[in-house]
Amino acid sequence: MKSFAAKVEEGVKGENGKPSVGPVYRNLLSEKGFPPIDSEITTAWDIFCKSVEKFPGNKMLGWRPIVDKKVGPYVWKTYKEAYEEVLQIGSALRALGAEPGCRVGIYGINCPQWIIAMEACAAHTLICVPLYDTLGSGAVDYIVDHAEIDFVFVQDTKIKGLLEPDSICSKRLKAIVSFTNVSKEDSIKASEIGVKTYSWLDFLHMGREKPEEISPPKPFNTCTIMYTSGTSGDPKGVVLTHEAVATFVVGVDLFMDQFEYKMTHEDVYLSFLPLAHILDRMNEEYFFRKGASVGYYHGDLNVLRDDIQELKPTYLAGVPRVFERIHEGIQKALQELNPRRRFIFNALYKHKLSWLNRGYSHSKASPMADLIAFRKIRDKLGGRIRLLISGGAPLSPEIEEFLRVTCCCFVLQGYGLTETLGGTAMCIPDEMCMLGTVGIPAVYNEIRLEEVAEMGYDPLGENPAGEICIRGKCLFSGYYKNPKLTDEVLKDGWFHTGDIGEIQPNGVLKIIDRKKNLIKLSQGEYVALENLENIYGQNSVVQDIWVYGDSFKSMLVAVIVPNPEVVNRWAKDLGLNKPFEELCSLTELQEHIILELKSTAEKNKLKRFEYIKAVTVEIKSFDLERDLVTATLKNKRNNLLKYYQAQVDEMYRKLASKKI
Repeated sequence: MKSFAAKVEEGVKGENGKPSVGPVYRNLLSEKGFPPIDSEITTAWDIFCKSVEKFPGNKMLGWRPIVDKKVGPYVWKTYKEAYEEVLQIGSALRALGAEPGCRVGIYGINCPQWIIAMEACAAHTLICVPLYDTLGSGAVDYIVDHAEIDFVFVQDTKIKGLLEPDSICSKRLKAIVSFTNVSKEDSIKASEIGVKTYSWLDFLHMGREKPEEISPPKPFNTCTIMYTSGTSGDPKGVVLTHEAVATFVVGVDLFMDQFEYKMTHEDVYLSFLPLAHILDRMNEEYFFRKGASVGYYHGDLNVLRDDIQELKPTYLAGVPRVFERIHEGIQKALQELNPRRRFIFNALYKHKLSWLNRGYSHSKASPMADLIAFRKIRDKLGGRIRLLISGGAPLSPEIEEFLRVTCCCFVLQGYGLTETLGGTAMCIPDEMCMLGTVGIPAVYNEIRLEEVAEMGYDPLGENPAGEICIRGKCLFSGYYKNPKLTDEVLKDGWFHTGDIGEIQPNGVLKIIDRKKNLIKLSQGEYVALENLENIYGQNSVVQDIWVYGDSFKSMLVAVIVPNPEVVNRWAKDLGLNKPFEELCSLTELQEHIILELKSTAEKNKLKRFEYIKAVTVEIKSFDLERDLVTATLKNKRNNLLKYYQAQVDEMYRKLASKKI
């Protein structure tokens, strides 16, 4: 059997209360030791500067101006133009009194100004602190206070919230710089409380009038403090150094350069995941390293396809829900085909899949099938797409396979956390044996598994499994102002992720469970709720799901947002002619959903105590407006419990009455 990872240390059996640990694995490029670091790329500032030198005229940052409520075509700043603005913004920051090590916030949707502010921080060894544009006022106050932010770059619509009299921001901040303009009302309000405000153009002008020499960072300097979006409790400030960022980007470069279809300065990336999220941030750093182009969506995810058609990207990265929606859209279109055309599509799908499984690349597996059936799907993604990457949560194998066959491009899963700069593991293009896995270790990291006895996972067992632990050069330095939490997860140089993995015989890593949000039911059985949500979420009837259980109960319950199309088809088959809202109130639908979830549980060989015993059917998706999900659409468990406490109590009451 072909091995895709190098085993560099053997496992060790646990003794004296210590858990067993599995073998240490590395990328094959690192089998004899980590490759030497490029001496010219040791900081995030180096990444940008070297590309300005090599590709000054290349398109770097693209956006779509909105005039009279109409979205225009993409316009671009070149690397040289961006560099000039970076120098001016950096000079203006220094003129305001920002000194090396000072924390600078960036709060707003993805746009060129976001990146220019980020690079200006790097130029003067200032620490960039991103804030999700979807954060509520409480979380913004917490981060501004905890990180001791004095200056913030902000989307114009966010300024008013920062100036609220009761907010910490209004008392803490010294200056606010808008990505665009500052309204007269906001300017007056800020002046009254002693906060300076600047439009983007005014700030650029200040920088031109008061130029300052750059003060580039050293590798050991902090590059950014990225606050995790937090599914429970306060956000954690993840400290990442310049060396870690630069090493990660160089490692991705080495990894991608092995393959036939390399990323080049001609590639185009569509940025729509929040820049405050590590996946998008590191994708953009990598593209800047290549001298390639990044175009930003115009702010409305509901019409993202319009940006795709306009930009025609070669690279897209998203969380699973993005690709689930793409899959749902294609499936809906297939249902509308006449039976003959649907039969042809399915036959071509099976034909191409069979050749992919024999080891052929996606471009050579079946050019005929691509031309007849799948080219149209590729055209829906702009027509030039070369790479789709899913991260942030597991993508179901069925959807990954479907996208690999139909999108006419590489489709890969990756795995990582903010603490590991996102890319801890990555699949190899066109290796179908990696379907449903997250691939092999990144170039500058090592992976091993650690025993989780209470869950029955043994890294030295017949099927090696355990908590995924990471060591290497692409790791965070610690949690800002939280040494206790840092010590809990960083032990002897190994970062404990809280995720449960399985090392397959070919050295490939598969995520199989979660140690995080682990609860013990009243009968003593441990349950990983997030893992169950990922599994049950694969059922087509489920659009959103939140699974609940606690140590005082023996059974699990769930709140389900059903897929309207699937529900309407179910109703049509039963002859029910009712609107979706009325269907969701039917006991029959609840019973149907429970049976569907049972089928999914059986298919995935879940234990009986992991079955969902009762559901509440919710019409409206879990959303940011009600603070039920994070910016990356992960469930906020505590908030969901508060919101649905009455429904949870009612489900358990009914279950108890059935027992009597």
